[in-house]
Amino acid sequence: MKDKAMVTAGGAIFPRLKALGVDYVFANSGTDFPPIIEGLAQAAAEGIDLPKALVMPHEHAAMGMAHGYTLMTGKAQAVMLHTNVGLANGAIGAINAACEHIPMILMSGRTPVTEQGRFGARTVPIGWGQEMRDQAALVREASKWEYELKFPEQVTGLLDRAHAIASSTPKGPVYLSIPREVLCEQVSTEGLEAPASMAPAQAAPDPEAIATLARWLAEAEHPLIIAQRGAGDAESFAAFADWAEAWGIAVCSWWATHLAIATDHPCHVGADPGPWLEQADVVLILDCLAPWMPDAHAPKPGAKVINMGPDPIFSRFPVRNFRSDLSITGENARSIPALIAAMEGLTKGDHIAPRRARLAETTARARQAQTEAAQPKAGILTKPAVSRILGEALDAQEAPSTVFSELGTMLGPLPRRAHRSWFQEPHSGGLGWSFPAALGAQLAEPDRLCVATLGDGSYMFANPVACHQIAEALSLPILIVILNNAEWGAVRASVTGLYPEGAASRANQMPLTGLAPAPDFCKVAEASNSWARAVETPDDLRPALDASLQIIRDERRCALLNVRIAG
Repeated sequence: MKDKAMVTAGGAIFPRLKALGVDYVFANSGTDFPPIIEGLAQAAAEGIDLPKALVMPHEHAAMGMAHGYTLMTGKAQAVMLHTNVGLANGAIGAINAACEHIPMILMSGRTPVTEQGRFGARTVPIGWGQEMRDQAALVREASKWEYELKFPEQVTGLLDRAHAIASSTPKGPVYLSIPREVLCEQVSTEGLEAPASMAPAQAAPDPEAIATLARWLAEAEHPLIIAQRGAGDAESFAAFADWAEAWGIAVCSWWATHLAIATDHPCHVGADPGPWLEQADVVLILDCLAPWMPDAHAPKPGAKVINMGPDPIFSRFPVRNFRSDLSITGENARSIPALIAAMEGLTKGDHIAPRRARLAETTARARQAQTEAAQPKAGILTKPAVSRILGEALDAQEAPSTVFSELGTMLGPLPRRAHRSWFQEPHSGGLGWSFPAALGAQLAEPDRLCVATLGDGSYMFANPVACHQIAEALSLPILIVILNNAEWGAVRASVTGLYPEGAASRANQMPLTGLAPAPDFCKVAEASNSWARAVETPDDLRPALDASLQIIRDERRCALLNVRIAG
């Protein structure tokens, strides 16, 4: 790069992001973008190394793709949106990212504050219509840090700080407002490619707390681990499975958004913590926002309860009153190996081997019962049945696969075994997540088979026209499986849960839940060159899955199955 070369402040953002390790900027542009676009063109003409800027036809897709890319790589990506309206559309994605500790640099333009007399001042009526007193308020609660670019020379320092904070324990999204007048000003390119000036802070667990936890687990008669957000990186994931088996420790995947242990592992006791909580004398809550449902479950009186994770007591959430006799802060990829190492020198009691054998026998019976329950009923497909059949189809593939489930297939009936092979919708519940997240994962690992399974309502929330356009434009051949019951199934379940004998349950009429008549989702997919089929019967599902996977493998284009299910 030539010394003292100048570029717009908007153009300086991209080379700085590249220096910070950002691969992609997922962008939905607007009238605040001229200095960014001009700067990009200038930087490209001068051969400056830049992250790839991707055109996103909807902000929700941009946020979901950045989320999915980070799930596969661990690296924070950048999203650039248009003033307040674009930020508002991206707010749901920011809430999802914050809930799941996904690092992300979120930016949006700010409408010019000057009406004339300054380069970059308002030139169209929306310059008045999009002004806000507090634009950052749209995402403040979901952001670890937020600020507004005041001067062009701040670009390097503020992006360095934003990236470091986003990538520090606990990780999460940050927000930077970028006003058009500032973006239009010139800044030197000197130093834009320099290494980051600020390193992220990675928390390591307290050795004394780890030693205490190790002793409690070693002495426990009925230890239980409830894991929701995985077991760290690939190495710690594998070590966790071996360690749990060696010590005969039950692992529950209650409402798991990440896979912590293989579903057919002899220590995996499934998704219901209730029976295991009743007898557990030591309960390790491993990175769980809500480890059980207090109205239905309770730990055994006198049991020791430990919370361990990047933010073990989830301080961002106003109400979370699960007991914590010991709280251990640290990234799972550090805390789990530390715990395993601390237990290596401890003696296994005589009760460990029998407990391990009983656990393996119990979980094997439970898996068999689960498989039998996942058979179609009266010739009609159900969520468990679709999950089981999809699992069989994926097991027959050579390529590694990842399933992104959003009120779609179910962990357990769908067997998952490998690190990063399963992700479920964030507990924040911002719908429309799985489709773009799967696209982002496919972008990160082109040779991986990425599958989005979701309900019909979630599919519509994903802005499917935008997502299918992205899939075709970027050649991202994912499989989309819609589990279509023509209603908001989660809302129905909530009503029957609160009012099991109520009028709605007795009449089997649920106001405000129906989505009939269902659109022809196959036509939506086919409009962007996707292969699509409707599946009505159990006998049709496996052949349709095999055909769709062959299309993905041979033709490298998207495939969609619109699967009719009951309930």
